[in-house]
Amino acid sequence: MEENRLLMYMHAGSGNHGCEAIVNSVCHMVKEKVTLLSYYGEEDEKYSLKDLCHIVSERRFEEHKLAHVLYYGYRKITGDQESFIHYRYGDVMKGKTAPLAISIGGDNYCYDNMLSDLRLANLAFNRKGVKTVLLGCSIEPELLRREDIVADLMRYHTIIARESITYEALKGMVNGQTGEIGGRKEMPQILCYPDPAFTLQKKEVPLPEGFAEGNTVGINVSPMIQDNEKESGITMECYEALIQYIIENTGFQIALIPHVVWARNDDRKPIHILYVKFKDTGRVVEIGDGTCEELKGYISRCRLFVGARTHATIAAYSSCVPTLVVGYSVKARGIARDLFGQEEHYVLPVQSLKHKDDLVKEFQWLLSREKEIREKLEKKMPDYRNLALETGKEVDRLWEEFTQQPRI
Repeated sequence: MEENRLLMYMHAGSGNHGCEAIVNSVCHMVKEKVTLLSYYGEEDEKYSLKDLCHIVSERRFEEHKLAHVLYYGYRKITGDQESFIHYRYGDVMKGKTAPLAISIGGDNYCYDNMLSDLRLANLAFNRKGVKTVLLGCSIEPELLRREDIVADLMRYHTIIARESITYEALKGMVNGQTGEIGGRKEMPQILCYPDPAFTLQKKEVPLPEGFAEGNTVGINVSPMIQDNEKESGITMECYEALIQYIIENTGFQIALIPHVVWARNDDRKPIHILYVKFKDTGRVVEIGDGTCEELKGYISRCRLFVGARTHATIAAYSSCVPTLVVGYSVKARGIARDLFGQEEHYVLPVQSLKHKDDLVKEFQWLLSREKEIREKLEKKMPDYRNLALETGKEVDRLWEEFTQQPRI
């Protein structure tokens, strides 16, 4: 592995087009070519990242069962928990590594099953003398009550929150610390810039029959929000009621648009159920898989958008398409609050769904204020995109500082 590479890690693969959108956008921002450590490098080769960065696939234990057993035994005997990270990242962890490593933030810290890997990777890089940056993150404020999470976050040199709820919580975390925390005497730098994907380029491909540009409601639904619903089956009931309402009360077409296509978490499954139910109306179009840029191209040509996946809604917001988010965590609330000054009506928490017409009511509110919301976005978005570009400038500044190789 070459030295002095700008590393990105904790990237789960481009089958999640939100992950792809973050990496794509950052690669366009920074001067240095990125080396991307990817859990599913083959996905990145398939979509938009192939020519944007140097892709290094992690070694996955599920493909090397004997190695998993051996490393588990070694960790049991030695207590070296980081050995799993050294195995996964392979040559990247051998010898002198890069001076700067960027953890793809997103909402990784919102998932319990990722917290251990995040901590161990951060710790492993720190022990190698690598400065780490947590980029574009959303973190539930309640999580910062946990000492192990605080100790982990304090090891980062810089944390860039993507919305103000996370930013204020992180600032409070730092201000409440004294002495040496997480192995560092100095406090991490806390910044707040919009998600890099607000700057994502779009790619317009030919529209399928039935997609009326400027007169289509884009709809995205995901298994993730279904997993977070309080009443079993209510999410799909609400989406079905919404589509029925649009068909009966408007002249809009409907485009069902996926944004994550992993076999274990595939938007296309609930989308296809909705398509089959309404296809005979001639009003519904089922969009297939594509790169993050192509999916943004579809979303940008919608009149209105109702979405569950954060980066599908970011694609809509950044294209000035009035958007209703069916959310489940701090990221949706924080982004809406920063854009509109409130989350009420702009975000419908999936946990609050109780009646099948709940989504219809919020869509009616969105439709009644369509012009006003579009004008707000058109006014806000130029400065908001420029602010998102500050992430790239900060990464460039840190790179120059740590490599002492100023770029012209």
